[in-house]
Amino acid sequence: MSYSNRSYIQSSRTLSVYGGAGGRGTRVSSASQGYAPTSGGFNLTDGLDLHVGANEKATMQNLNDRLSSYLEKVRKLEKENEQLDKQIREFCQNKVHISHDYTSYFAIIEDLKNKIRFASRLNSKTVLDIDNAKLAADDFKMKYENELSMRLAVEADIVGLKRVLDEMNLARMDLESQYEALKDELIMLKRNHEEELILLRSQMGGQEHYETMIGKNRKELEAWYQSKIAVVEQDVITHTEILTTTRTEIKDLKSCLQRLQIELQSHLSMKTSLEGTLAETQERYSAQLSGLQNMVTGLESQLSQLYASIANNKQEYDMLLDLKTRLELEIAEYRRLLDGEDESSRQVVTKIITVVQTVVDGKVIESTKTIDVDVDEIE
Repeated sequence: MSYSNRSYIQSSRTLSVYGGAGGRGTRVSSASQGYAPTSGGFNLTDGLDLHVGANEKATMQNLNDRLSSYLEKVRKLEKENEQLDKQIREFCQNKVHISHDYTSYFAIIEDLKNKIRFASRLNSKTVLDIDNAKLAADDFKMKYENELSMRLAVEADIVGLKRVLDEMNLARMDLESQYEALKDELIMLKRNHEEELILLRSQMGGQEHYETMIGKNRKELEAWYQSKIAVVEQDVITHTEILTTTRTEIKDLKSCLQRLQIELQSHLSMKTSLEGTLAETQERYSAQLSGLQNMVTGLESQLSQLYASIANNKQEYDMLLDLKTRLELEIAEYRRLLDGEDESSRQVVTKIITVVQTVVDGKVIESTKTIDVDVDEIE
């Protein structure tokens, strides 16, 4: 009496991928591990060199022992299969809870992205304000340089006007000295004229002749004196007007200089205040931006850890699922052997694996794997 077993040829089918719109529902299907019997077989008593005709009773006992051992292994495998089913169910339940937690993280990430965008816009506005402040400072600097050049020009004009005023004072003093000299000369001429009159009176006897000469000389002297006095007075009036105009211009230039100095101090104070405000704004927004960047970095690190944990759990789940499938196939084959199927029949086992993945922003956040096993009997 002999027992025959079937050998199996493992076949594989082509993997097919179905992509949803936008990459959000990717379906991966594969059919693999088909088993077909061959005409050859293996004897359960290989290696024992059993001779049925010699000791049939001992052979049957040996076969019964081996069959009981085989059934024990089958029961053990069924228990392990139940444990694996339980672990897979627990893993799926835990996986569902983890997927629910991701939505809260997405809300936090979206809020942080909004804050980052707001901070970026605020930073751009601050940079624009800084540029405007720099332009205003450059404008004030240019105005300051212009006012400084105007001040230097006014001071140079004041120095020139002072020099002109000194020259006019010297000219006035010269005219006054000339006036005094002319007065002295007039006195000397009058004295000489009187002496000449006395001399002429002594020389000429006629009174009328003397009076005529005296009147003529007096008129000539008075005309000459009046002409000289008019020239000197005209010069004095001209120089006095020039001096008055110069003093007025000096006064106006001094008031303009004081006004420019006040404006310069005001512009310098405004520049100092703007520079302080600029430095304070830069420091404050730099600190805020650094804090937001650190927060984003921490959340990205947490997301990376979550993705790594999901990938590890998915890998373990796939391994357990594959192990379960193989155990189910082996158990089905063992049962078929126990049922004593006909050697001429053959069995084709087809395993279809369906993987559904949810992709958001190019990252897999959820994956579901379904395995369908079909057993076809072929006569």
